[in-house]
Amino acid sequence: MEIPRDRTRDKIAGMRCGFTPKDTDNLVADPASVRAVAAMPLARGGHDPSVSPPLDHAAVNTIIAGIALAMFLSALEQTIVAPALPAIGKSLSNLDDLSWVVTAYLLAATAATPLFGKLTDIHGRRAIMLVAIGIFIAGSLVCALAPDIWILVIGRALQGIGGGGLIPIAQTIIADLLTPRERPMAQSYTSVVFMTASILGPVLGGLLTDHLHWSFIFWINLPLGAVALVMTSRALRHLPRHDRPHRLDIPGVTFMVAASVALLLALDWGGTNYRWLSWQIICLFTGSAALWTLFAVRLLTAREPFIPLAILRGRITSTITCAAFFSIGSIIGITIFTPLYCQMVLGASASVSGVALIAFMAGATIGSLLAGRLFARLTHYLRVPIAGLTVGIVTLGLLAVDVDGLSLGVFCAVLGLLGVAMGPMYPTSTIVMQNGVKLHQLGIATGALNFFRLLGGAIIVAVFGAIVLGSGGEHGGIAALEKLAAGHADFAPAFRLVFVAAGIFLAIALACLLVLEERPLHGPVRLADRAE
Repeated sequence: MEIPRDRTRDKIAGMRCGFTPKDTDNLVADPASVRAVAAMPLARGGHDPSVSPPLDHAAVNTIIAGIALAMFLSALEQTIVAPALPAIGKSLSNLDDLSWVVTAYLLAATAATPLFGKLTDIHGRRAIMLVAIGIFIAGSLVCALAPDIWILVIGRALQGIGGGGLIPIAQTIIADLLTPRERPMAQSYTSVVFMTASILGPVLGGLLTDHLHWSFIFWINLPLGAVALVMTSRALRHLPRHDRPHRLDIPGVTFMVAASVALLLALDWGGTNYRWLSWQIICLFTGSAALWTLFAVRLLTAREPFIPLAILRGRITSTITCAAFFSIGSIIGITIFTPLYCQMVLGASASVSGVALIAFMAGATIGSLLAGRLFARLTHYLRVPIAGLTVGIVTLGLLAVDVDGLSLGVFCAVLGLLGVAMGPMYPTSTIVMQNGVKLHQLGIATGALNFFRLLGGAIIVAVFGAIVLGSGGEHGGIAALEKLAAGHADFAPAFRLVFVAAGIFLAIALACLLVLEERPLHGPVRLADRAE
């Protein structure tokens, strides 16, 4: 039976649901859409007894605080262990295998990121978030009690599995809680949490190691993790649920995880543990390529592939993933190679080079916050990251021109500007990705985005390392480069190429943004999601 048509009434109802006037024009032209909206609960004030009422402001803040703490734990653990490595090696009487303490965490976190995203779409955010925090706490306990290096490595892998799930789950929960227009500010806050933890990690790790014991860098995770569990457990019971029955593609997961691990091992060991053309590295690259091929075949043939083809083929989702791969990957690469540049080209000490890194991360934090505020006010919000990447490319070009003529103070100022220019890509990539998928695909889309951002960082770090290592004539890794710092000027040409390469990567990201469709950030959900 047809619903009596009243275009004015239908337009008002559609706008109360959060749609724009343009959306309501399309809506009222379609009787089926009118019936669909009639069956929906009104956003921000409507009520349907079949669904949970909207969360109040206090409940939303409690959830965001809890997931921010969980994200802080994950980000902190990526950097806090670095200053403790010598003490750990000495205490456990094993310096040869010490690199696995770092590698195990990064490998596990990268591989687990898309898996946890998919699991939240199947089982809901709350259950998987609590599982991730629990695994992280268990891994921390194993690390703190580890009697030898390999038990510590197992504990770090468990930490990585849990930590790899915390960030994409947190970002997905924010998307469940807030409208597209409200998300940018919250996502920028999570970027601030992540960057703050990255800066604080080495400082806190050094203090705990020097004044207490290296195991305390893991013990502190237990009370913090317990607080995160308590803060999120009750509040997440009322979280809006958009999950649907899904199948977990076990063969697809296996192929993707194995391919990722092989690729990351090749990038981590190439030029450090083994020469790039050694049989070990060639075998890892070949094996990774074969596994990626099997994963691609599985995507095309599986009834429900691990990553939906709509995400991989979608113009918006694939384009923003490419932009994030190169831009966030460049941020990671610059973060790692900035201290080396300061020491080997500018002749700074290790402690002073850390100041330059803080300048870059502080700039990126400011850029992320500014982007979050501007997104909520601007119709054409993509102009913010486009302008930022343009400034970043110009800044990198200036650094390449005068690579060894800058004072340390000027370099820190330039690096701060570069951080401000690149920082908006953190919230931009998350917001655009989530704005381009269905509600029931938020988890896997966010997880996949974070996976490719981490993979981009690993590959770009490997590219930067190959440039600098090749100029040094050594194949003993970053540690070998630090021993060559006596001839600072010799490395200026290499870092000039690093800045040029970073500029090229940012140019690719900029090109992606320029062709990206700019969908408006409006209402609680989009019409396409409601109609599904």
